[in-house]
Amino acid sequence: MLGFEISGHAGYAEYGNDIACASVSSAVMLTANTMTEVFKVNAKVKVNEDEILLKLVEDKDGNGDKLILGLLMQMDILSDEFPGSIKIVTKTAS
Repeated sequence: MLGFEISGHAGYAEYGNDIACASVSSAVMLTANTMTEVFKVNAKVKVNEDEILLKLVEDKDGNGDKLILGLLMQMDILSDEFPGSIKIVTKTAS
Protein backbone atom coordinates (compact mmCIF):
# COMPACT_ATOMS: atom_id res chain seq x y z
CA MET A 1 0.00 0.00 0.00
CA LEU A 2 1.34 3.41 -0.93
CA GLY A 3 0.72 6.66 0.84
CA PHE A 4 2.28 9.40 2.89
CA GLU A 5 2.21 10.92 6.34
CA ILE A 6 3.14 14.53 6.99
CA SER A 7 3.39 15.69 10.59
CA GLY A 8 4.73 18.45 12.79
CA HIS A 9 5.78 21.96 12.02
CA ALA A 10 8.85 23.09 10.12
CA GLY A 11 10.07 25.52 12.78
CA TYR A 12 11.47 27.85 10.12
CA ALA A 13 9.67 30.85 11.65
CA GLU A 14 7.07 31.60 14.30
CA TYR A 15 3.80 29.67 14.11
CA GLY A 16 1.52 31.45 11.64
CA ASN A 17 4.45 32.99 9.77
CA ASP A 18 6.31 29.82 8.80
CA ILE A 19 6.63 29.83 5.00
CA ALA A 20 8.31 26.40 5.02
CA CYS A 21 5.32 24.89 6.82
CA ALA A 22 2.88 26.72 4.53
CA SER A 23 4.75 25.47 1.47
CA VAL A 24 4.58 21.86 2.65
CA SER A 25 0.91 22.15 3.63
CA SER A 26 -0.01 23.64 0.27
CA ALA A 27 1.82 20.94 -1.72
CA VAL A 28 0.30 18.16 0.38
CA MET A 29 -3.27 19.45 0.12
CA LEU A 30 -2.89 20.01 -3.63
CA THR A 31 -1.67 16.42 -4.00
CA ALA A 32 -4.44 14.94 -1.85
CA ASN A 33 -7.21 16.96 -3.49
CA THR A 34 -5.97 16.30 -7.03
CA MET A 35 -5.73 12.62 -6.25
CA THR A 36 -9.18 12.20 -4.71
CA GLU A 37 -11.25 14.89 -6.44
CA VAL A 38 -9.73 15.21 -9.93
CA PHE A 39 -8.39 11.72 -10.67
CA LYS A 40 -10.90 10.00 -8.35
CA VAL A 41 -8.22 7.70 -6.92
CA ASN A 42 -9.57 5.55 -4.11
CA ALA A 43 -7.61 6.80 -1.09
CA LYS A 44 -8.21 7.28 2.62
CA VAL A 45 -7.31 10.78 3.79
CA LYS A 46 -7.15 11.86 7.41
CA VAL A 47 -6.41 15.48 8.38
CA ASN A 48 -5.65 16.45 11.98
CA GLU A 49 -4.25 19.62 13.58
CA ASP A 50 -0.61 18.96 12.63
CA GLU A 51 -0.82 15.72 10.66
CA ILE A 52 -2.07 14.57 7.26
CA LEU A 53 -2.23 10.89 6.32
CA LEU A 54 -3.09 9.49 2.91
CA LYS A 55 -3.18 5.82 1.98
CA LEU A 56 -4.03 4.49 -1.44
CA VAL A 57 -6.78 1.88 -1.32
CA GLU A 58 -6.84 1.19 -5.06
CA ASP A 59 -4.86 2.86 -7.84
CA LYS A 60 -5.93 1.25 -11.12
CA ASP A 61 -4.36 3.83 -13.45
CA GLY A 62 -1.24 4.56 -11.37
CA ASN A 63 -2.19 8.23 -11.00
CA GLY A 64 -1.97 8.08 -7.21
CA ASP A 65 1.53 6.66 -7.36
CA LYS A 66 2.61 9.39 -9.80
CA LEU A 67 1.14 12.12 -7.62
CA ILE A 68 2.93 10.77 -4.56
CA LEU A 69 6.19 10.71 -6.53
CA GLY A 70 5.57 14.33 -7.56
CA LEU A 71 4.96 15.28 -3.93
CA LEU A 72 8.18 13.55 -2.89
CA MET A 73 10.08 15.53 -5.51
CA GLN A 74 8.51 18.78 -4.25
CA MET A 75 9.37 17.92 -0.64
CA ASP A 76 12.98 17.32 -1.73
CA ILE A 77 13.07 20.76 -3.38
CA LEU A 78 11.56 22.37 -0.27
CA SER A 79 14.03 20.61 2.03
CA ASP A 80 16.86 22.14 -0.04
CA GLU A 81 15.16 25.53 0.07
CA PHE A 82 14.64 25.42 3.85
CA PRO A 83 17.65 23.46 5.20
CA GLY A 84 17.08 21.78 8.55
CA SER A 85 13.35 22.54 8.55
CA ILE A 86 11.97 19.60 6.57
CA LYS A 87 12.84 15.97 7.22
CA ILE A 88 11.94 13.34 4.62
CA VAL A 89 11.72 9.69 5.59
CA THR A 90 10.85 7.08 2.98
CA LYS A 91 9.81 3.54 3.77
CA THR A 92 9.42 0.54 1.54
CA ALA A 93 6.44 -1.74 1.73
CA SER A 94 7.10 -4.97 3.57
